[in-house]
Amino acid sequence: MSGSVDIVDTTLRDGNQSLWSATGLTTQDVLAIAPTMDRVGFHALDFTSSTHMGISVRFHREDPWERIRLVSAAMPNTPLGLITTGMRFIRWVPAGEDLMRLAFRCWVRNGMRRIQIVDPSNDPGALLRMARIAREEGFEEVVVGLTYSISPVHTHEYYLERAAAAARSEDIDRLYLKDPGGLLTPDAVRALIPGFIERFAPRPVELHSHCTIGLGPLAYVEGLRSGVRILHTAVEPLGSGSSNPPAGATLRNIEAEGLSCDLDTEALGVVSDYFHELARERGLPPGTPREFDGAYFRHQMPGGMISTTRRQLQELGRPELFDAVLEEVPRVRAEMGYPIMVTPVSQFVATQAVMNVISGERWSKVSDEMVRYFLGHYYDPPAPVDADVADRVLSMPRADELKHLKPITLEGARERFGRRLSDEELLLRLTMPAEQVDAMVAERGRQRAPLVRPGRAPLVRLLHELSKRKSISYLKLEDERTGDTIVWRHGS
Repeated sequence: MSGSVDIVDTTLRDGNQSLWSATGLTTQDVLAIAPTMDRVGFHALDFTSSTHMGISVRFHREDPWERIRLVSAAMPNTPLGLITTGMRFIRWVPAGEDLMRLAFRCWVRNGMRRIQIVDPSNDPGALLRMARIAREEGFEEVVVGLTYSISPVHTHEYYLERAAAAARSEDIDRLYLKDPGGLLTPDAVRALIPGFIERFAPRPVELHSHCTIGLGPLAYVEGLRSGVRILHTAVEPLGSGSSNPPAGATLRNIEAEGLSCDLDTEALGVVSDYFHELARERGLPPGTPREFDGAYFRHQMPGGMISTTRRQLQELGRPELFDAVLEEVPRVRAEMGYPIMVTPVSQFVATQAVMNVISGERWSKVSDEMVRYFLGHYYDPPAPVDADVADRVLSMPRADELKHLKPITLEGARERFGRRLSDEELLLRLTMPAEQVDAMVAERGRQRAPLVRPGRAPLVRLLHELSKRKSISYLKLEDERTGDTIVWRHGS
């Protein structure tokens, strides 16, 4: 085996989302390390999504468009990537094509160059439509992902048929197998990847998996053996756990397979040190390797959803029902037509399982989101839904109120929000509460210093460790190049 492997870095988007609830990083955190990340030599960065942009406004009162502009300018050699599920922007409400085209234009003119499109239903028509729109609105690299799952519907042939459909589009530059649940086994990789490569040749195929039950690194090794030459990884400490395979270990596995990867490992080490120090300062959990858990194949609940469900039951005073809820999850999923367990539908499934178990009467209580699911507001289920369950849900009073929900469009938006408003702010005001956008606008122009600066973390850690050792009372460090001197004394 020979050849060079490219890496798509997922640290700032998927790693941050998987381990730090997408709230862990501010614009200044990212901007401080961006020039160093640009030196690493990643093919691209999985950088943001409309959900992450909403979180920037809601939790940090930061302008997400400014983050894109600043980081794009700081990383001229590394394309920033956006991931989108298609016809939605920030809210889980359908968006009209006019709104999505404006969002695409804004992303491109603010510095985004790559787009990853992953429709949760893997509907070829929806994927190809979005790829065409993305190309027309100026994205340089259009990538389509097929989201992996396991069910009676999601067979190997199901995925190979969709790979062939993607290959018929001239708007798609790359195809990738996206495994958000970390479900891919080496056998599944051997069955799927050669078929993806054959159907999509000569365009590249990428592989994206997670470490949720320990299979991600094994899937990557088998992917390399099957011909993949682009992998998605996260820099430690934002790899492992429920996140993507860690970059450092992946590079060692690439080398062990007789392949090469032209990354600047020194710069990669600085990036890793930076995020380790940031995690320590903020008390954020690092990703740690997971043991294999075969039960996961039955319920397929994302790692974050498992902890959320356990906490929800504790708050309700019924923690003893956790195992019963896990048993109920696959039953609910089957009745819903085997949707793939990804956001937001995985949350709907888990919440319904909790309500079914606690109430004692299945489907007697449902959320508005579940009603909207059965109304088809999210996407068509992969398999037919259970007719009795659908009748019960759609006969509830809320169904009549929710069935007429209209997509968010630009019609009348300028009259509502003003002609002088930028397109970027208009999109935020159309999809977010006014008070949150107002708070963001009020913070504009205020400088925020980064919590950690790259390159200082090793020295900070050294002094921190010295403070723990009473046997060392004095240290003097001199920099021969600059003449700078640091003197440390115990207790000083």
